Amino acid sequence: MSATITEIVDEEPTAPRIPDADHHRDVNGGWLRPAVFGAMDGLVSNFALMTGVVGGSAGNSTVVLTGLAGLAAGACSMAAGEYTSVASQRELVEAEIEAERIELRRNPQGELAELAQVYISRGVEPELARQVAEQLTRDPERAVEVHAREELGIDPHDLPSPLVAAASSFACFALGALLPLLPYLLGATSLLPALVLAVLGLFGCGAVVARVTARSWWFSGLRQLVLGGAAAGVTYLLGSLIGGHVG
Repeated sequence: MSATITEIVDEEPTAPRIPDADHHRDVNGGWLRPAVFGAMDGLVSNFALMTGVVGGSAGNSTVVLTGLAGLAAGACSMAAGEYTSVASQRELVEAEIEAERIELRRNPQGELAELAQVYISRGVEPELARQVAEQLTRDPERAVEVHAREELGIDPHDLPSPLVAAASSFACFALGALLPLLPYLLGATSLLPALVLAVLGLFGCGAVVARVTARSWWFSGLRQLVLGGAAAGVTYLLGSLIGGHVG
């Protein structure tokens, strides 16, 4: 009768456990940065835009129209910008990987010596470093991967996706921009409900960001609240100063 998984594990209680990278947070993926910046930018920019219009003594319908236009324009702009940025970055990385692949075909011994030198610089004995380099580069595709990791600092199998970056940026910007607009859509006639939601949203976004950084939640929350509040205050002041002259 074949042994069960539990029995196999019990028979080898001292077997060394190979560490993996699953317990680390994803810091290279293509979704986190655009999602965070999208939500922050949507909330700050649309709330500031709306406060500027309110400062200029605009009516509620104008405030709602401004908020909706800011949401749509900002979300599309963020998505387009993120797609172009990430696609350009990915294309650059792919070009560098292809250049490495060509160089490995043209000058395999030179690339082998270069990889061995990388390990030597990290404290590996020269002979052992060359043996390791030879073993790691026997397969052409594995060689490209190893050189990309060691020389370029990139993982060819973990490149950010432009579509993921664009979609996450669009969705998060729209959600952030919707927050201060929501009270007006539900019938509010003053800026106060939008202000309360914006304050909570700014602090909440900052606190959430702290979960993927080394900062404390209250510090990140207060920092975002101060920055967002400053932006809204400046646009409100400008709206108050300019609104009368434009009208």
